[in-house]
Amino acid sequence: MDFNYTAKERRAHILHKLESNPNVSVSQLSKEFLVSEVTIRKDLNELKRRNLLTRVRGGAIKHPDKGDMVDVEIDRKSLFHYKEKQAIGRLAASLINENETILIDSGSTTLEIAKNLDSFKNLTIITNAVNIAIELAKYKRFNIIMLGGFIRDSSLSTVGSIAESILKIFYCDKLFLGVDSISIDKGLSTTNIEEANINQTMMSISKQTIAVFDSSKFNKRNFAFIAPMDKIDTIVTDDNINREQRSQIKAMNIQLHTTNVHR
Repeated sequence: MDFNYTAKERRAHILHKLESNPNVSVSQLSKEFLVSEVTIRKDLNELKRRNLLTRVRGGAIKHPDKGDMVDVEIDRKSLFHYKEKQAIGRLAASLINENETILIDSGSTTLEIAKNLDSFKNLTIITNAVNIAIELAKYKRFNIIMLGGFIRDSSLSTVGSIAESILKIFYCDKLFLGVDSISIDKGLSTTNIEEANINQTMMSISKQTIAVFDSSKFNKRNFAFIAPMDKIDTIVTDDNINREQRSQIKAMNIQLHTTNVHR
């Protein structure tokens, strides 16, 4: 175990453990992270406050699954598969070329792309995500275009006819599309119809669509359809996808980039 995990990384790891274990204990986590039991209790209580787990005596259990229809808030999403999202963000950023115009969709994984643009001097970046626009503004050298429209509280993204009409006046080299659910047979989907609509518009104005998501999103289907698999040019994910999924992606002539995540 890395001794220098931040509180956010530690909490993300706790959630990851609960995906494959029925429960976690305070004493076990204290030994694993080499922090005090008081610190672990604070972590568990914070995750309980965010409705991400259920506290029990001496530890915690996985929060009951509410299904794919749930529109999870962005700050909660960011804690799930946190290490994977960080690695995917770094790899996806390496696919950008200097002087390009790129479009970054809202999402916890796409936010990690925005955090990895230090090597670039001149980019034009369009986004519908308030938190991503704020992150990009820190570089103080990019041309940043923030789409107008109605703001969705859960995703901190702008949606609706205003955002879609503004998008249609642009042409982009690359779209980095955040994905909630992906199925080889059923394509890409999300929990919200307005998000699906703006994603479709994003794809229509982009020369290349790069879907970024952690491997837990595979073989899932959500309420609102975005696009079939053949509309994707490239996938960036972690190396936990299985051999069959890799073969299916390559058979569809979709470029696949995977990153190894060390925990």
